[in-house]
Amino acid sequence: MAESVALDPVDLHLLRLLQNDARTTYRDLAEQVGVAPSTCLDRVTRLRRSGVILGHQLRLDPAKLGRGLQALLLVQVRPHRRELVGPFVERIRALPEARTVFHLTGPDDYLVHVAVADMADLQRLVLDEFTARREVARVETRLIFQQWECGPLLPPGHAQS
Repeated sequence: MAESVALDPVDLHLLRLLQNDARTTYRDLAEQVGVAPSTCLDRVTRLRRSGVILGHQLRLDPAKLGRGLQALLLVQVRPHRRELVGPFVERIRALPEARTVFHLTGPDDYLVHVAVADMADLQRLVLDEFTARREVARVETRLIFQQWECGPLLPPGHAQS
């Protein structure tokens, strides 16, 4: 398990701002946080090197890309052995419909968030890519009606401002 990184109030403020808009310039960040642009650059660089900032991603609207139906697939794999986990996860991650894969505890082994064109596409995905696999014992599907983004991820005990 990765160790947490010590963050001061300036770091936390920078992280809040960058999580809301990763394209904010260093000059604008520095002005909002109250530090020099060079200090801002140094701090963001340190946050990247320490692994607090993992990268920058562009979010796309699945519906506007022809994938208007989203679902969560609860997948049970049997036998649930280490030699099956890696190849199974890599196969699922390679599917263009797969958005996120979680390895779980409990009766289900995986939770897979998918985005597909329609119900027929979802049926094809479940039958051809999941239940057709020998190690997949069961798949349950939950349709997603609506989704909301949540606030910035900050260390425990740090209130949003």
